[in-house]
Amino acid sequence: MAASTKTVKRRIKSIANTMKITKAMELVAASKMRRATQAVIGTRPFSQNSWDTINMIGRATENVSHPLLEENADANKTLFILFTADRGLAGGFNANMVKEALSEIKKIDDGTTVEAIAVGRRGGDALSRNNIEVIARFEDLSNKPTFSDILPIGNMIMEAYYKKEYKRVIVGYTDFVSSLTQKPRVFELLPLGKPDDELGKVDKKEEPEKLELANEYIFEPSPSRVLERMLPRLIETMLYQALLESAASEHSARMMAMRNATDSAEDMLKELTFTYNRIRQASITQEIAEISSGKAAIE
Repeated sequence: MAASTKTVKRRIKSIANTMKITKAMELVAASKMRRATQAVIGTRPFSQNSWDTINMIGRATENVSHPLLEENADANKTLFILFTADRGLAGGFNANMVKEALSEIKKIDDGTTVEAIAVGRRGGDALSRNNIEVIARFEDLSNKPTFSDILPIGNMIMEAYYKKEYKRVIVGYTDFVSSLTQKPRVFELLPLGKPDDELGKVDKKEEPEKLELANEYIFEPSPSRVLERMLPRLIETMLYQALLESAASEHSARMMAMRNATDSAEDMLKELTFTYNRIRQASITQEIAEISSGKAAIE
């Protein structure tokens, strides 16, 4: 009986310590989530309007060529940019995004070989385990993402696309819907300017129908010069938005996972405390019975 109470007491102490850790991690994740959600909500309108503008300009300048608007038909490779977290303890955040990415990669049936750039340690490790070549890894970007963090990735992508190394470039990230809901998304980043491309819309919220505006533009100094300045900035903007969405989703998923872990630990503590008290009560009752029996035997 003494050994049993000692074991239960040790488990209670262990779970209490674990609950303190999960509670602290929940508070840290909540703090990071608030900062990340403010950033992602603040940049969504700009990213969406930029994407819509480039699509309209791409349709309005059909006679103007630019490498980022054209498909590299002779290329035999596809580039996949995967955004995940560096750490776990975030529920199904990493697993869901990796599953969606692998599903989309299997759907690529144009005969191209898939290479990947992993933004986040977990995604890179998962792709390597599935025999997908990871040509570059970028880590430790989700805590305090800045626009400058995404510039090396954008430069790498555009330089390779200018050299016609890839037929197309695909991005996979987790779209932040709310603190309770995060959805994996995949969209084709390059080539730009497809009229029917709806995957590139980072913000998937339903919006009222917009009036179709006439695609009439005046370019100064020329359409090619304007596109040369605008298109690279758009690539960087879309990648940065994907990073912000992924960061907000990661912190939200981790906050909820730690909250659920804390609640489960609290429930376990209640059950173990009840068990401990019942064992102690049984022990005290047994001791009283033994004392009474000894007294009766003496009398």
